[in-house]
Amino acid sequence: MLNHAQLAACAATFFIAFSTHAETPQADFNPPSEASMPAGPRGLAIQEGKKLLTETHQRLPNNVGNGLNCTSCHLAGGTTANAAPWVGIWGVFPEYRSRSGKLISLQERVNDCFVRSMDGKPLADTSAEMTNILAYMQWLSTGVPTGMNVKGRGFGALDDKFFPDAIHGKQVYAEKCASCHGAEGLGMKNPAGGYIFPPAWGKDSFNDGAGMARTFTAAAFVKHNMPLGQGGTLTDQDALDVAEFFTHQPRPVYAGKAKDWPKGDKPKDARN
Repeated sequence: MLNHAQLAACAATFFIAFSTHAETPQADFNPPSEASMPAGPRGLAIQEGKKLLTETHQRLPNNVGNGLNCTSCHLAGGTTANAAPWVGIWGVFPEYRSRSGKLISLQERVNDCFVRSMDGKPLADTSAEMTNILAYMQWLSTGVPTGMNVKGRGFGALDDKFFPDAIHGKQVYAEKCASCHGAEGLGMKNPAGGYIFPPAWGKDSFNDGAGMARTFTAAAFVKHNMPLGQGGTLTDQDALDVAEFFTHQPRPVYAGKAKDWPKGDKPKDARN
């Protein structure tokens, strides 16, 4: 757990990052309609890319090490604002990532999710699967000017004046989250395979190197998207508290996290 001084610094960094981002000109959030999907080989690639991202555990068993799909966090096929949407993502890469300490490609960003959030293995950059995933993300970015972020990219802002309270967060989890994610955080399984509601911790959840394993990142996602269908109903304090609780529950360990933030600007809420 973090002390108050560390959390204050972390919160300030988080808030400043999103405030600065908000001041930059942004494109409107306007995902294309399914009817606009092209025909022919490109259309088939886009459709396959969507299936790979929404049925990831089923379709890519050699690359997924847990029970999640990409859309466990990137809600509604990556078309939900403030739920890390893929709308507009095509035109902003290559992009500098402080966690990597370098400019990375969109392929690298996708694979970063495979090894962290999916606790699995990367796809080959030139594989048909990667090509189809990129085709879907490119189509979702239709009409967004190259180099411009869309409104609603990422997880949205969170007030920086609060300190997390994991004890209260456990109570919030029991009241607001356990009905879907389970009292023990292990999710609600689908008899046909996979999960109806993904696990919040445990062996089938994201590992401790994932962005969602960070308190403030998870809190922003929760604030704007949870409980499912009731995003925005939790206070910033409740979202922060429940994130502090569930991010620190047992989960897979990502050995590569020791190499993260090589420039020395590691956020205080990053897992050790």
